[in-house]
Amino acid sequence: MEKFRISITGDLGSGKSTVMGILSSRHEVTRVSTGVILRKLAQEEGMTIEEFNRHIEGNPAYDKKIDDYLASYESVDGNFIFDSRLAWHFVPSTLSFYLKVDPRVAAERVFNAGRADEGYKSVDEALDKLTARRKSEALRYKNFYGLDILNLSNYDCVIDTTSLTPEEVARAIEERVKKG
Repeated sequence: MEKFRISITGDLGSGKSTVMGILSSRHEVTRVSTGVILRKLAQEEGMTIEEFNRHIEGNPAYDKKIDDYLASYESVDGNFIFDSRLAWHFVPSTLSFYLKVDPRVAAERVFNAGRADEGYKSVDEALDKLTARRKSEALRYKNFYGLDILNLSNYDCVIDTTSLTPEEVARAIEERVKKG
């Protein structure tokens, strides 16, 4: 592939990080993840990711810093995979993908992943917290930018990962990139 410049966003638990790992192992790309940045900031503040999302709902300074960082890539030559809610907006030269997943399946995936910063006692608790986090993110981006991150027409390609393996999702993305 000549150019590999994509942005991936989607539902929590849709497999974004796993798929990015597969794609970056196959292609010479720089991986940029705003989720990693946000988790680091939350940890520095001594908060869970859910607490941190609520904390920054009324404080656009964090988002502005991350957005400026993303936007700077628009003028950088190279191959990139962006894992970001708004990379499709701030780096419009990317081919944008939205990974969607059934909420219950997402909760099961996240619960079973056992992430240290997302300790849930049950799948139901994970479902409730993921739903709240998604609402918080959607509200923040709507308020700050007037953007609806849940509007699937914002993206070049939408893939439902509910019944697909990460490998199948990665292959679908590669096929779409080949088409341009």
